[in-house]
Amino acid sequence: MIKSALEIARASYIPKKPAVLEKNVTIEEGSPTTAVADLEEIQKLFPKTYGRPIIKFVESDQPRESLSATNVGVILSGGQAPGGHNVIAGIFDGIKRINKDSRLYGFLLGPAGLINHEYRELTSEIIDEHRNTGGFDIIGSGRTKLETTEQFDKGLEIMKELDIKALVIIGGDDSNTNASVLAEYYKSIDAGVQVIGCPKTIDGDLKNDLIETSFGFDTACKVYSEVIGNIQRDCDSARKYWHFIKLMGRSASHIALECALQTQPNICIISEEVEAKNQSLDEIVTYIAEIVAARAADGRDYGTILIPEGLIEFLPAMKGLISELNDFLAANQLEFDAIRRSKRREYIIHKLSEENSEIYKSLPSSVALQLTHDRDPHGNVQVSMIETEKLLGEMVAQKLKKWKNEGKYKGNFATINHFFGYEGRCAAPSNFDANYCYSLGYTASLLVAAGKTGYMASIRNTTAPATEWVAGGVPITMMLNMERRHGEMKPVIQKALVDLEGAPFKEFAKHRNTWAKKTSYIYPGPIQYFGPDEVKEQPTMTLKFEQEGK
Repeated sequence: MIKSALEIARASYIPKKPAVLEKNVTIEEGSPTTAVADLEEIQKLFPKTYGRPIIKFVESDQPRESLSATNVGVILSGGQAPGGHNVIAGIFDGIKRINKDSRLYGFLLGPAGLINHEYRELTSEIIDEHRNTGGFDIIGSGRTKLETTEQFDKGLEIMKELDIKALVIIGGDDSNTNASVLAEYYKSIDAGVQVIGCPKTIDGDLKNDLIETSFGFDTACKVYSEVIGNIQRDCDSARKYWHFIKLMGRSASHIALECALQTQPNICIISEEVEAKNQSLDEIVTYIAEIVAARAADGRDYGTILIPEGLIEFLPAMKGLISELNDFLAANQLEFDAIRRSKRREYIIHKLSEENSEIYKSLPSSVALQLTHDRDPHGNVQVSMIETEKLLGEMVAQKLKKWKNEGKYKGNFATINHFFGYEGRCAAPSNFDANYCYSLGYTASLLVAAGKTGYMASIRNTTAPATEWVAGGVPITMMLNMERRHGEMKPVIQKALVDLEGAPFKEFAKHRNTWAKKTSYIYPGPIQYFGPDEVKEQPTMTLKFEQEGK
């Protein structure tokens, strides 16, 4: 296989990891834990794995125990995120250090590989080919949900056949919720299989005090910020377009906020603020139009606007509509599919409550139909298919046209729309993500060696040099709450939304009025893998601001 010069150079990079992982370790246990919400319900659902302590690996002065070989399975679940290959490399190196005869099996194309008994053994040759590379192509990924006893038992068959004693699920909040359910089930039947999770999602919404960031967020935000910076350079050169840029992040605005801190656009909408202020779609459009008009008055008919992918779900009126749509389609999908496409909008209008019917009726036809497209595996509307950037651009244009007729606006308004999502999911991991992911995988191997199940690998103190990071494990049950999915209440890891009282948002809010009026663009450029530490080792600005106050 022909490789680029960068791929060849990156193959020789040795990820940094917490210094304690180079030594013999023992476990330091904390106090018993509780769920983040709905304590009684979660405890009833997870009697075997609930209440476990947080654990931390610390140096031991005892000689390393001689442990028997342990076969481990690994699954990449959900959407791709930079660094997944390094998690697997960390698991591989960790279990081989524990016992050189340990073996690692990768299940193909996500959880479906476990159910369908499709796998490959991951040898040193395969692992070495994928170190420090982007993507999930080593075994592929998929979005099949592990949620039925039949699936669990089917997976157990192949793990027994391969003598697999532990399964590591690398995924986001839903995938790690599945890991928790699977761990509970295998523990309840004494299956002899441990289940460990690793926090993955570029959206950045799988985090808490003990999971400081999900892997891939750092790299993806740097990729998007590079392109946003390039657009801003073009924007300031041509001086005739407003660029409406939608960014991935359906349930939280962490990517939009981080990219705003890195690039200083004229406008960045934060979904959580929209919800907190109970803003309507028209209020958002008016806010954008006022900034466009103010810049036009200064001779600046150009600018950049960052829009989070999931914005439409945070508009209070839209949130109720989407929730009712999700429940209705979960129960009536076959009937809906049988309706002619041209008649579907009218069909929906007559099936909704009066209030939501009026809201749905008021939407542009294209957006109304996009809200009824096929749901994701969790029963939710696929917000990435809703062209929010186009909707906002068109509505701002209409408002400015009205203001021009009234003599309130004298500029020229032309738009270009962008959606950045897949461009960042499989990028070669930044040094931060290469180090972080390898450390997560290595930590997962130690959790396996310690006999733990229902835990998520945790790396903390991540704004310090990698050698000073803290490795440990967090019980997944402590992150769970109950949420409505497919019309039913289910245990789910609580998503971390942008904290409007947090340091990252406050830093953004402090400067946004200046960025709106002036042209204060920053051009981050491409990810740097070589050079001074302040260039190649920097974490996200979100992490810096969050950790500064701790």
